[in-house]
Amino acid sequence: MSERPDRRQGGTLSDLSLAVHGGIRQDSTRALRTPLVMANSYELPADPSEISWSATAPGLYTRNTGTNQQGLQDKLAALEGGEDAVALASGVAALHAVFFTHVRVGDHVLVSDETYEATWRLWTELLPGRYGIEATFVDVGDLDAVRAAMRPNTRLVCIEAIANPTTTVADVAALAEIAHAAGALLMVDSTFTPPPLYRPLRDGADLVVHSLTKYINGHGDAMGGAVIGSRELIEPIKADAMVDVGGVISPFNAWQIQRGSVTLPLRMRQHVASAAAIAAFLEDDPRIAFIRYPGLASHPQHALAQRQFTGGSGGMMAFAVDGDPDTQNRFVARLRLITSSFSLGHDDSLIVHTGTGGGRVAAYPEEFRRWGHLRLSVGLEDTGDLLADLAAALDDTFGPH
Repeated sequence: MSERPDRRQGGTLSDLSLAVHGGIRQDSTRALRTPLVMANSYELPADPSEISWSATAPGLYTRNTGTNQQGLQDKLAALEGGEDAVALASGVAALHAVFFTHVRVGDHVLVSDETYEATWRLWTELLPGRYGIEATFVDVGDLDAVRAAMRPNTRLVCIEAIANPTTTVADVAALAEIAHAAGALLMVDSTFTPPPLYRPLRDGADLVVHSLTKYINGHGDAMGGAVIGSRELIEPIKADAMVDVGGVISPFNAWQIQRGSVTLPLRMRQHVASAAAIAAFLEDDPRIAFIRYPGLASHPQHALAQRQFTGGSGGMMAFAVDGDPDTQNRFVARLRLITSSFSLGHDDSLIVHTGTGGGRVAAYPEEFRRWGHLRLSVGLEDTGDLLADLAAALDDTFGPH
């Protein structure tokens, strides 16, 4: 297969055009969409003596890179403004790939203390215990604390553009400056803020991680993860975590995700518009104990979010109704359009209730520790229908106000 001309891959193309045309790879049929290539092996040239069996290019073996994976990687690199990308089996596989490839025994890593649960487990259980890598959890909103926590052997700083689930916003440019001054890399999990909302590489991040399962696929029907950055940093991840460890994405999932990503800019507009309306509605209701959404002026990092995120504050928020855990559960059970489910970034709106316990919760804001929280991923339903569903569930739980 050959790529379409460069004019369709980047340059001055808008987000909408990049989402449609980026990464398309035509075959002899000249199909406008990249065909699904389910082969796990490819025919070798007549003289295979010069083949590198660990090469990370398509056309050899699908664990080394498949045709659909390559197209997806090309699109992700174009959308994020990176030189290269690697697509893997899940978002957690992408996180692990960064850690496995770019951190060694004896290194030190700095991690945001408000972080995704899998990241927390990797740095509290797996990597320190098995590989002797020390991790320090720090409030990345306190830049002086970050500077103080850096060590001569700090190799990596791990943050989230918007923290999952607290919605705390990290100042990527400032943290990149601190990391680079100490000779460390900055990795940003930007799953909550896919392009065109934000591109962390432009603010100095070295590596950007996405759970492709979420917004970039957007339809709740495929799993994948990705790391985007410079070729110098991505190529070792391909060689180590993809080829040697085997964390490669399947051709079908790569095809599904590339197909879903075509509408990413359009979908994000609706996610953001509905989320802003819902956040304002919840903030104004006395039956809501608290709400955290970066687009609200009441959010602690609202000014930073306005400055940093060019496409809006995303579709994720955290809140709690005024009551104990049973009350939170009753409210969720009374929702009819919004579904109680663990994931996020789907076309349908999803909500999950998390309690007040657990090791990582100790670093959460006080209201999270007091009330627990409901994490709401705003989908693509009609905004008015979502507002009506929330209002009805509140009335059913507390009575009209």
